Amino acid sequence: MYLGVDLGGINIAVGLVDDNYQIIQKESVPTGRLRSFEEIMKDMADLCRKVTEDAGYSMSDVKSIGIGSPGTPDVVNKRIVYTNNIVNFVDVYLEKELQKYFPNMTVYVENDANAAAYGEIIAGAAKEFSTAVVVTLGTGVGGGVIIDNKIYAGFNHAGSEVGHMVIVKDGVGCTCGRRGCFEVYASATALIRETAEIIEQYPDSIIHEMIEHDPEKISGKSAFIAARQGDAAGQKIVDQYVEYLGTGIANLINIFQPEAVVIGGGISKEGENLLVPLREYTKKNCYTRGVEQSQIIKAKLGNDAGIIGAAMLWQQQ
Repeated sequence: MYLGVDLGGINIAVGLVDDNYQIIQKESVPTGRLRSFEEIMKDMADLCRKVTEDAGYSMSDVKSIGIGSPGTPDVVNKRIVYTNNIVNFVDVYLEKELQKYFPNMTVYVENDANAAAYGEIIAGAAKEFSTAVVVTLGTGVGGGVIIDNKIYAGFNHAGSEVGHMVIVKDGVGCTCGRRGCFEVYASATALIRETAEIIEQYPDSIIHEMIEHDPEKISGKSAFIAARQGDAAGQKIVDQYVEYLGTGIANLINIFQPEAVVIGGGISKEGENLLVPLREYTKKNCYTRGVEQSQIIKAKLGNDAGIIGAAMLWQQQ
């Protein structure tokens, strides 16, 4: 048995995973991103013990604990160097902290997006492949790159930040300090902003009624729902969004030529309504000609990807 921890800015999710990559038991608690790292680590340890015991096992049955955390990991020394999502989670030695609760337990550490990507390639949508790029469309744009079944994170373990490549020169400002990042044009947050901007030009759009004329009620679904009903504004928003997303995906394909690009996050729930035009756009804009093309597919594991990938980080050693 292995424990996988998906540490997020909102929740700490922990799952007990078997050798077949199945989650036997899982549970989550709020992170409390403003708390001290000691408080967060205690909750993490308590949750590890609880899910293990609730499944009918003891901690002696657990071979290792893997942690996927936002930010930059120091994989060798089992620490998180820096994360801006959890205020006090800086320079934290995760193995050392967890061994206060579970002496001699082996702990593995990885970036949360990398862990989720690994989960998708060993147990999810990309399990038939050995090389894949996973792109998660949420509040931001997360990414993980797997090459020959190994997580690629650069020499300093800070790589694969796909959301922060520029796709629009001098474009919208990003939280990273740059302008025109993939994240500010292809995230769910970006889609909501783009929807609010475009419907102002279309006073007759059904989106106004859908959101009861309250911009705060716009979601990542709004434009897609309207487009399916033949709404001109909805279609324009979707078309523009696909171009932004497709530009970033085409860049990733041109760089890595993965067997598959796996699209996850809330917007991926649109399924083929998103993927069909996205495939068409990337096919026209990728460099490759006359050779086998990368597949673009929907993620399967959802929030479980991070747990499974983290639990199996021992395979990366």
